[in-house]
Amino acid sequence: MLTLLAACQPALNWREVRPPQSEAAALFPCKPEIEQRPAQPGRQGAMGLARCEAAGRRFALSWAELPDPAQAAAALAAMPQALAAKLGQPLPQGQVLQVPGMTPLPEAFQHRLAGPGGVTRVAVFARGGRVYQALMTADADDPAAWDSFVGSLRVGAAAEAAR
Repeated sequence: MLTLLAACQPALNWREVRPPQSEAAALFPCKPEIEQRPAQPGRQGAMGLARCEAAGRRFALSWAELPDPAQAAAALAAMPQALAAKLGQPLPQGQVLQVPGMTPLPEAFQHRLAGPGGVTRVAVFARGGRVYQALMTADADDPAAWDSFVGSLRVGAAAEAAR
């Protein structure tokens, strides 16, 4: 499959990435920079971000540990709303998202936001008290790149099984 992706999108060099302490695996079309912040007493839990840019498209996977796993559904609902507000756009209807290993929550969705500045695609999901956001931004939409990126996501035991 990776060979087929490379043939269709020569500017994107897909590779599997497992950011440390993320409990996630994803295909990125470039080598991502990874940033992490450990949990601090009295503050939010650990957070991390893996991001890169290839062929004019920006890809990112972020994760954050919530102090209470019961907050995951509310966090998933708020994350795409906050992104849409930041972009000055209404949040469009989303598509249900299934990521192997995720906690099944009805708030796990993917959205496509299009505006004068380009297209942003976002997916949100959780595993226990850890919430994730996958993001792709570009001047023009690239559904194949998004499908490769979001379709490769795995968390928890599913990420380990994919090794």
